[in-house]
Amino acid sequence: MAAKPRKGGRGTPATVALESAGVPFTVHTYEHDPAAASYGEEAAEVLGVSAARVLKTLVADVDGVLTVGVVPVSGRLDLKALAAAVGGKRAAMADPAAVERSSGYVLGGVSPLGQRRALRTVVDGSALDHVTVYVSGGRRGLEVELSPADLVALTGARTAPIGR
Repeated sequence: MAAKPRKGGRGTPATVALESAGVPFTVHTYEHDPAAASYGEEAAEVLGVSAARVLKTLVADVDGVLTVGVVPVSGRLDLKALAAAVGGKRAAMADPAAVERSSGYVLGGVSPLGQRRALRTVVDGSALDHVTVYVSGGRRGLEVELSPADLVALTGARTAPIGR
């Protein structure tokens, strides 16, 4: 179940968005285990990287607006901090069906990149501590590695301490 890194490659809206932007990235694929308790922790283990560098993409409803929070898989999304980061008052995890409709991805494969509808996005500031980070490439068993600065730029994100 070793990861297979490769440069570039078409296949998902996330990788197409990265290629279109001319951003350097590496694709890592692995055989997803349907019994895995956590998609992100599975990716970190299989890829042999720190869980602090593997980021999960979570979608919350902040005052009625879908908002993406990107945090390390080793932690949790702080909903109050996410709301505060976008000037909101209340946040709750979004309805899974709304997430899939909005993003165009299935749960467990939601990427912050190449979403069907661009949503306001906040990346946990700890991502900037790393040379590269990993995010879902748009399906289970597919991760893309890129610089956190490129992730922030491509998603139009702001950074804030939204993880705990």
